[in-house]
Parts: sequence; C-alpha cells; structure tokens
Amino acid sequence: MRVELSVGAVAHGGWCVARHEGRVVFVRHALPGERVVAEVTEETSRFMRADAVEILEPSPDRVPAPCPFAGPGRCGGCDWQHADLAAQRRLKADVVAEQFRRLAKIERDVVVEELPGSPDGLGWRTRVQFAASPDGTLGLRRHRSHDIEPVDACLIAHPELEKVGAEHKNWRGATGVEVIVSTRGERAVVITPRHRKTVAVPDLDTPVSVLVDEGRGRTRAVKGAGILHERVGGRDFQVTGSGFWQIHPEAAATLLDAVLSFADPRPGEWALDLYCGVGLFAAALAEAVGPDGAVFGVESETTAVRDARRNLRDLPQAQVERGRVEDALDRFEIERADLVVVDPPRSGLGRDVVTRVADLRASRVVYVSCDPATLARDVAWFADHGYTLEGLRAFDAFPMTHHVEMVCLLVRA
Repeated sequence: MRVELSVGAVAHGGWCVARHEGRVVFVRHALPGERVVAEVTEETSRFMRADAVEILEPSPDRVPAPCPFAGPGRCGGCDWQHADLAAQRRLKADVVAEQFRRLAKIERDVVVEELPGSPDGLGWRTRVQFAASPDGTLGLRRHRSHDIEPVDACLIAHPELEKVGAEHKNWRGATGVEVIVSTRGERAVVITPRHRKTVAVPDLDTPVSVLVDEGRGRTRAVKGAGILHERVGGRDFQVTGSGFWQIHPEAAATLLDAVLSFADPRPGEWALDLYCGVGLFAAALAEAVGPDGAVFGVESETTAVRDARRNLRDLPQAQVERGRVEDALDRFEIERADLVVVDPPRSGLGRDVVTRVADLRASRVVYVSCDPATLARDVAWFADHGYTLEGLRAFDAFPMTHHVEMVCLLVRA
C-alpha cells in the first residue's frame, strides 16, 4: 500500500513521523517538512512503518545518496545518506534533546559535534560486520530484515578495510564475516561458521589475521595473532579480534578527552570504571589518580579483561575484574567511590545498577552512551538519588547513520 504523507519531526531510530488516517507513520528515507509518497512496510492497529519512495516536495537539506546501495528496500546500514551532513547532526541533536525532554524532563540545547577525519561522512568505519548468504556472497542486512543486500564496497568503511577485498571473495560455509582495521594499519577477519563447520578462507588482497568465532565471546586465531593495537593518549592498547573498540578512528581520543574533562580525576582519588572494555578510560584515570589513588574496573567479557590487564600492567593502582556490574560491586564489596565512569551497552544501566552506583555516593558520575533514550531514562533515575545533569556533549561518531555518541556529567548534590 502506498500513501501520500506530510512528514513531521525526526524520531529516534532514523525515522521521521507522519500521520495517516489518525495513525502515526514512522517514515524512513524522508526528511522533516517533505511531502512524500511512502510504501507501507509494516502495519499495526496503532502505527505503520513506511519507506519514502517518491519525493513530491523535497527538503532543502536533501542530497543525492552517495552510496548506490542506499535507499528504500536496500542496505539498512545507513539512515541519513539522503541528508546533508550538517542536517544529519541537527537531526541527531533534535533526537537527543527530545529524549531528555520526554524521559528525563530536562530541557537542554544540544549540539552534535563533528569528529575530525571524515569531512564527507564516508570512509570512517574501521569495523564492518558482513552477512554471508548460503552461496558465500557477502552483503549487509536490509532494514529490519534478515535479507542480505549484496555489496561490492561499503562507502562508510575505512579505505584500509576495503583493501582486504572481502566483498569480492566467496565465503561459502560462513554466516558472517567481520573485517577490522586498526588505526595502526593492522587487519583482521573474524569468521562465523555456518553450523560450526569449517570455512575455507579465500585468498585475500592484503595480509590479514584470521579468527573463527566459536560463540559465547570466544574466538580462535587460525592465521596470525589476531591481535590489533590502537594508540590513544600516548598509550598503546591491545584489542583481541572483535573485542570492543570505538569504530570511528577519532572516537576513542575524542571520548577520552571528554570523559577526563568531565571527571576531573585528582591524585589520591578512588575511581571506578564500569563496563571498562580493554581499559581505555581506566588507564587515563589511573595515571591521573596516581600511586596514592586506585582504579577498579569491571568488565564481563573474558577476552577484554585479559586485554585490559595487559594494557594496564604498568599501573599497579589499576585493577580489572571480570563480572557483571550488578553482581561484581557486591562480590568485591565496593561500598564507596570518589568518581565513577560508566560506558554500558546500548541497553543502558537499568534501574538496579543506577541504584547501586548512586549508593556509592561518588561526587561525579560520568556516563558514556550510544543511545539517547536509555541515557535519558537512566539520568532520570539518577535524579531520584540526588544527581543532577551538569554537562552533556554529543558527537557524530557514526556519520550517515542515526547513531550518536554522548558523554554526560552527573553531580551529586
């Protein structure tokens, strides 16, 4: 079914909002203020989802999508290729502000800051997870679908990643292939085998480590060491395989600067780094609090803990333990902290962890988030425990997509 719509404001998730016969319509591939013809892709009694397939009255912010695989029914990896980059950042800022207004009852002017190194919004992604079809062809998932859009190149992928040439090879026996490049120029491929069987690795166009995903967060190197190295703030960090690291080449350094600016760690303080990954923030905190202070990190992923311990081995005041945050704080009898940094997954902290962190009575909590909805929700729960939002910064760490990275400072009254 096709409907003609007047498109309203942006919504979280890469949609704009319209109405048709009393129902809300979430429209992709449109921009606020446009008049479009939209193809309905999903319908419930309360709302519809649709793709704008014809633009009757375009927005002045509309531009031709640079990628030939972008558009209705095509690759779902990007949301805003049809929008000017400055407009993309305004849309993201509107989403962050709306989520804080609606969920946290906080009015805040938001500016989404550009990260250096990608003035056209392309060529920044240092990790791409390709899906493999049964015949071994690589592609990317279509939006809200398990269907695969075959691609011969991804324009937002880093140029060094594209040198691997993975999209031009056959990966029969795999369900997925993640290609990774570090800012130091090292490359790795992580293969997820179909039915846990062996995958014949094709000859690739450049030297690369190859790992097999064995499930439950475990990988096994079958060629090369499978270890990548990143350098931030004058320190080297080891990251094994597909372990967590920021995808934009400039994101780690930018977020580290923002965290340290908000956290203001002082010599002798007792700091926590929760969901600490491979220790990016913990290392800087440990350097700042010095030998008279201490940093305690918690991370649930075994390989990341191993990497973090290696990355912090020259900082005896830093300790990293494996566990879920909601359990580890009690298990290690953590009852207080001067400063807490949290960088949870997209699902956020949740009420129980917010309560447990607030009970530490830290004077500052610095919260790093990639989801404005869960961040605003958790900020509202922190307010119930006497914490106020003192600072908020947002960064365009994912150009062409609806995603945005944020850092906020919560201060205890």
